[in-house]
Amino acid sequence: MADPRGFLKVRQRETQPRRPVPVRIMDWKEVYEAQEKGVLKAQAGRCMDCGVPFCHQGCPLGNLIPEWNDLIWRDKGEEAMERLHATNNFPEFTGRLCPAPCEASCVLGINQPAVTIKQVEVSIVDQAFENGWVNPLPPARLSGKTVAVVGSGPAGLAVAQQLTRVGHTVAVYERDDKIGGLLRYGIPDFKMEKEHVDRRLEQMKAEGTRFRTGVAVGTDVTWEQLRRRYDAVVIATGATVPRDLPIPGRELEGVHFAMDYLVPANRVVAGETVENQINAAGKHVIILGGGDTGADCLGTAHRHQAASVTTLAIGKQPPAERASHQPWPTFPTLFEVASAHEEGGERTYLASTVEFVGENGKLTGVKVAETEFVDGKRLPKAGTERIIPADLLFLSLGFTGPEPAGITEQVSAEFDGRGNVARDGYYMTNTEGIFVAGDAGRGQSLIVWAIAEGRACAAAVDKFLMGSTILPAPVAPTDRAMAVL
Repeated sequence: MADPRGFLKVRQRETQPRRPVPVRIMDWKEVYEAQEKGVLKAQAGRCMDCGVPFCHQGCPLGNLIPEWNDLIWRDKGEEAMERLHATNNFPEFTGRLCPAPCEASCVLGINQPAVTIKQVEVSIVDQAFENGWVNPLPPARLSGKTVAVVGSGPAGLAVAQQLTRVGHTVAVYERDDKIGGLLRYGIPDFKMEKEHVDRRLEQMKAEGTRFRTGVAVGTDVTWEQLRRRYDAVVIATGATVPRDLPIPGRELEGVHFAMDYLVPANRVVAGETVENQINAAGKHVIILGGGDTGADCLGTAHRHQAASVTTLAIGKQPPAERASHQPWPTFPTLFEVASAHEEGGERTYLASTVEFVGENGKLTGVKVAETEFVDGKRLPKAGTERIIPADLLFLSLGFTGPEPAGITEQVSAEFDGRGNVARDGYYMTNTEGIFVAGDAGRGQSLIVWAIAEGRACAAAVDKFLMGSTILPAPVAPTDRAMAVL
């Protein structure tokens, strides 16, 4: 454990400082600054000898949180990095993007602010890269087996790295021109600069993972062709079909899905030229949806210097503290202030969108009404309608599942009732040798779940190919235990 009395000595939770708003909205660099070493050590020292570390069950990866908190408190950064990598392939991603369900499960959080687990995590891995402690781990020998991983988001990359390290020859297929999936083009640089993706990819290339960009599986190459060429195929395409809002005026110019705004913006930040880019400069912007993607649109609009930005959510504003029906150590739904919310904009709750209003085919406003609850349904309340002026509107309402991409037609893999690729308790579809991991099989979820599923799926693939596996399997896609792995 860390300092036995650390949680008594240091009662204040101190997170990473954020750059001043007037400064950071003028560029695309990460919002957070590095934390001073002494402060980080003191925060890690708040981790207590709680007997049963509930943070383990709060994290789908089963991260060894008390162990690396203790090592940071003892100034053993390289050892902390080794314990962190024992359960998490990409802590630089989760440390920046995960909402930290581990912190919601922290025992200290019962009557004090929880330990800054996420902050300690990202500081460990950043220090490790800076000091050259992160090195390739190529396999001692090759197995002779080949695996195709389709999709290069966190799930696909986790599958690929795990299988490469045990000796399989792995090729990752990505339809975009660069590897990374939503890590590359869906997450704005002010949340995670792409150098973090690039340096991890360099490690994976040195280990032997092969990457095939610009290949759309299902059209450029069929799933059946991959199945014949490789000993196993993993579907890790994510859940990329956006949820639409088919109300009057949906066809108006100026109404866009969130990713139609974020992806080109990320490409421009990367130095690419994008024709007809959606730009919010000087415009009145409305965002439907109060989740992470909506916050990404908000921060991007601020950096485009929008005239105004309003976020509309149909439901109630979440409470600032745990509700009684979400007791510790469950992950509560709380009112959160992301960095983008600090930068400005209005947040409106209980707002039902009734109609998109326009003139000459272009969006001019959004008609909204107060939300009322009738028989458990959220409906617009009659007589409360009003129009909010708008030049741009972004639909950030989540995702409904993976794109079909010929999966059923070409290899007979089935989809479940939720629109996800169906699988058994060992990540395999109904077609032998074809597996699915991450959001493609789970539905839209957290990055930490994507990596956990990628690691577990890799164990299942390895066992399928070799008859047994030494790879850890942190989570199962169903209630069936994976003890045999």
